Amino acid sequence: MTSLSDSRSPDDRNTEPVGIDDIPREKLPPHVAMIMDGNGRWAQGRGLPRTSGHEKGANTIRTITTECARLGLRQLTLYAFSNENWKRPRTEIAFLMRLLRRFLIDERPTLMENDVRLTAIGRLDDLPAGPRTELDRTIELTKGHAGLNLCLALSYGGRAEIVDACRKLAERVRSGELAPEAIDEDSISRNLYQPGRDPDLLLRTAGEMRVSNFLLWQISYAELFVTDVCWPQLDVPELHRALRAYATRTRKFGGLVDPAVHPARR
Repeated sequence: MTSLSDSRSPDDRNTEPVGIDDIPREKLPPHVAMIMDGNGRWAQGRGLPRTSGHEKGANTIRTITTECARLGLRQLTLYAFSNENWKRPRTEIAFLMRLLRRFLIDERPTLMENDVRLTAIGRLDDLPAGPRTELDRTIELTKGHAGLNLCLALSYGGRAEIVDACRKLAERVRSGELAPEAIDEDSISRNLYQPGRDPDLLLRTAGEMRVSNFLLWQISYAELFVTDVCWPQLDVPELHRALRAYATRTRKFGGLVDPAVHPARR
């Protein structure tokens, strides 16, 4: 993995020119994945409850999704709630589930206006009935959209996804449909939660230098961009900085070939 870490302070970055109109569309990452970190830190730094950070972070999702749709990106995958997040205090989990339900209802007009299709990955059956019902409804309402695929990772863990894929393959082996020696990378990829193009760019907010069990299989050759900005502060100019940094990279996928001849896997 190539790191595009940006350790400068937000104040330093705010003095830089922004915008990506000069970048050819083909140099933008078709699939961007984001680890939305720092909601609680942002709130506590302002003397606010952690829940205020989560609410502000929900507004950031709208901002970033709308801009990614405007730019013509294919997919935006957001790490919204991990398997490990179930370990948080019950009051915080209950708030997050209420916030998720409200978000899924309130953002339908934005998804419609921007031709955004909503999908989700994770162990979705773990979600409470309220948010799960609204998730299914919003997915159904937007399934015909041809623009950006906004994929929410909910009750998601990268290791759990690989385990679940292996279980599917094991069932096929047990039933005699699949020979063990026929299992390869492509067969595992096809059995992940949402087969498709791997992320081209992984963006993490709040300055943490780890991938936190997110898309472990899929980010094998993703470019990394880490910003010190907390998720509620992430704005369009900062998104543009990440996209501009990505556009400067030459992706060789472990080889020495021209990336135009050797496109991204999947």
